[in-house]
Amino acid sequence: QVQLVESGGGLVQPGGSLRLSCAASGSIFNIIFMAWYRQAPGKQRELVAAISKYGNTNISESVKGRFTISKGNAEVAVYLQMNSLKPEDTAVYYCNMRDVGEYWGQGTQVTVSS
Repeated sequence: QVQLVESGGGLVQPGGSLRLSCAASGSIFNIIFMAWYRQAPGKQRELVAAISKYGNTNISESVKGRFTISKGNAEVAVYLQMNSLKPEDTAVYYCNMRDVGEYWGQGTQVTVSS
């Protein structure tokens, strides 16, 4: 079994920054990639950013230039640095990991509001 634990969400004013973290533990075999998704009220869950085990990244056009995804070195973790946040970035952000299975974190709320 694999556990993903997210942290770093919260309330921030427009233009502010937040850094989300996701730590993985448990029976991890061969990670293919780790990613961040988000789901706003009344909307479908969407991919924000993904990073492969080789460090290749895929960033959604809606956040490109503002968000950066990175992964841990010694630890099994993924991070999302979010800058220049906008109200439309408000959502629950979920960590996702794929190896032999697919795993999700419990989600962390990000609210961008003045």
